Amino acid sequence: MVQIMPGRFTAQVDEPFVVFLIGMRINQFFAFSKWIPTARAMAPMLHTLCQHPEKGFLGGENFVYWRGAGLIQYWRSFEDLERFAKNPADPHLSAWQRFNRAIGNDGSVGIWHETYLIEPGNYEAFYGNMPIFGLASATKHVPITGRRESAKATVKNR
Repeated sequence: MVQIMPGRFTAQVDEPFVVFLIGMRINQFFAFSKWIPTARAMAPMLHTLCQHPEKGFLGGENFVYWRGAGLIQYWRSFEDLERFAKNPADPHLSAWQRFNRAIGNDGSVGIWHETYLIEPGNYEAFYGNMPIFGLASATKHVPITGRRESAKATVKNR
């Protein structure tokens, strides 16, 4: 069972980091042969990243939304993320090539990602009565005290 952390907490990150949002959208529900392999492609990537922390992956959270699934990922740097995406020895490049061969522009499955470089002090994270989650699980989970009491103070006073 997940341990709930009573109280108010935040994430502490003292170096720049990358937030990478990635996901897929099922555009044609009955195109099982298209979207199931797309959905399954992420597991080997996450396995590799978790087995090799030197690649720069800090952690992340999965989520499901209407017609799709996504991940919020935290990375040490944009360079680490890009190196993983382009390295033929890592599972991303072959998954990307399979997607382009099997689906390309046929419209059956949509894919998306967004990448944000975050500087220290230019983020806010709040967790109230939650298990260790999100950015705090990928970095450092700390109680909210003093200057971290409000979002304005958290972002402006770092």
